[in-house]
Amino acid sequence: MSDKKDPEFVKFRGIVKRFDNVTAVKNMDLDIAEGTLVTLLGPSGCGKTTLLRMLAGLETPTEGEMFIKGKRINDTPIHKRNLGMIFQNYALFPHKTIFDNVAFGLKYRNIPRDTIKEKVSNALEMVRLPGVEHRKPSQLSGGQQQRIALARAIVIEPDVLLMDEPLSALDENLREEMRREIDNLQRKIGVTTIFVTHDQREALSMSDKIVVMRDGMKLQEGTPEEVYNYSTNHFVADFLGHSNFINATVQETGTTRLKVVLEDGSSMLVNPAGDFRPGDKAEVVARAQKLTIGLRADFEAEENMNIFFGTIIDRSYMGGEVSYFVETASKQVLHVINLVDRAPLRIGNDVFIKADPEYCRLLKA
Repeated sequence: MSDKKDPEFVKFRGIVKRFDNVTAVKNMDLDIAEGTLVTLLGPSGCGKTTLLRMLAGLETPTEGEMFIKGKRINDTPIHKRNLGMIFQNYALFPHKTIFDNVAFGLKYRNIPRDTIKEKVSNALEMVRLPGVEHRKPSQLSGGQQQRIALARAIVIEPDVLLMDEPLSALDENLREEMRREIDNLQRKIGVTTIFVTHDQREALSMSDKIVVMRDGMKLQEGTPEEVYNYSTNHFVADFLGHSNFINATVQETGTTRLKVVLEDGSSMLVNPAGDFRPGDKAEVVARAQKLTIGLRADFEAEENMNIFFGTIIDRSYMGGEVSYFVETASKQVLHVINLVDRAPLRIGNDVFIKADPEYCRLLKA
């Protein structure tokens, strides 16, 4: 038997979903490889949950086709799609025991009682909650209930695991713990997983591939590194992390660095990636975490480095890092996020900002 993974394990082809006069999903083509965790990322109302619900059989596509393992599933009943589903509210049965909750999907598959008991026990071991079979959901914490929902979804050995904002009801520490839990479990059992969230940190930390959506459309897809570092449009660059956008006109195109002129007449060197010609209108994207800041009194010139001078007008101390907002002489406000390695700078400090051209990228205006 071949170990080769199917790159089109789940396929969406030309999927459109309309609700009366509203088009929730527009002409969606998407391939999801076997054994990967793919995140649908975007703001509320972008169509990501609707896409998930169509695959689950809870909504019917207006147009297009869906496939799992090469089989068209548009007309396949929900209970024959072999999908595990986890939702924001866990959807546990409050009056049933944990055993009965986890075993729910198995009881409709004509599986012997002893086998069910073994499978439930194994699933609870996987989510690190052994021995809770006789408790009720109300006797468990929110994080533990989420683990039970996860156990119930994987116990049926689904072809695809669907997760719709599963962590949004948890506090930040629990979310971080459950992110690791889901990530580790998914890799351990190798189940193909589609994860819906509006949280960029969840998407970046867990995904093999991220699909960024807006207004029912796919704007960009790729690995977390690709989508974060090589955003193809303003929305993606803005939605994924903290970015500075600086209007510019391309002046010189070279092989190693590209020179642009800013609105105040100053110039910058930027990464040459992309198809740009002299005179093109563009915007420079500089991630807040990629900039460095220091007191102007400590400034030392550095060749081939973009430098801005300004004054700190606001800051947020966040323990391990500090977020600064700096107004430059041209009234541009730049956002800088640096790790704390000494006493944080203060509002009113005159500072310099270094922007390495390697991390300054151009987008078409």
